[in-house]
Amino acid sequence: MNRLTRITSILIKLQSKSTLTAQEIADEFDISLRTVYRDVKTLQEAGVPIGSEAGIGYFMVDGYRLPPVSFAEDEANALVTAEKFVLQNMETSLVKNYRSALTKIKAVLRTSEKDKVALLESRISPARQFNKEESSSYLAEVQKAITSFEVIDITYRDPQGITTQRKVDPLGLYFTENRWVMVAYCRFREDYRDFRLDRILDLKPTDITSGKAITFNLQDHFKKRGEKYS
Repeated sequence: MNRLTRITSILIKLQSKSTLTAQEIADEFDISLRTVYRDVKTLQEAGVPIGSEAGIGYFMVDGYRLPPVSFAEDEANALVTAEKFVLQNMETSLVKNYRSALTKIKAVLRTSEKDKVALLESRISPARQFNKEESSSYLAEVQKAITSFEVIDITYRDPQGITTQRKVDPLGLYFTENRWVMVAYCRFREDYRDFRLDRILDLKPTDITSGKAITFNLQDHFKKRGEKYS
């Protein structure tokens, strides 16, 4: 757990109990008492009203709460409208993750806002549906591989219908002709290649770190190919 995540978790823990000792925090997050003192001080310096009392522990000053996420009506409407576009996308992982995120967003809306969102959803034409054979489902996994600089193992079917097994370094993504395309360094071909996600039949992560992914720049890549991309 990185420090930012730990500090946020400590804040949530403090809000969940009336008092919390430094030792309890240390045990919960498997850190030293010195680290606890430093993390709590960081929260206090950031303006979080944390009090302390000898022999009792830390406590949150009454009335303090993390502010809930709130959206203006126009922002909520924009998210609902965007959902219709996402549903037209043939990448099933994107559709699933967007719907999940939107459900969480709807949960924090006021009742009046929820009613308006429901009305708007009923007044926007539903997206067209695609056959399962046309869709892909690996966008989320490719995104994770890009941000973690990880080589992946894919089973890929080329335009001629020939299936090959390849290790590739995922470097970037772009969307064209209603398809998601992965820019990657193909270790099988020893060159940069574009892979349509709907032609990936199987994908497995590896424990191999990609040195090329760390230094890759998508804009420079397209310039070298003589293409415009933005």
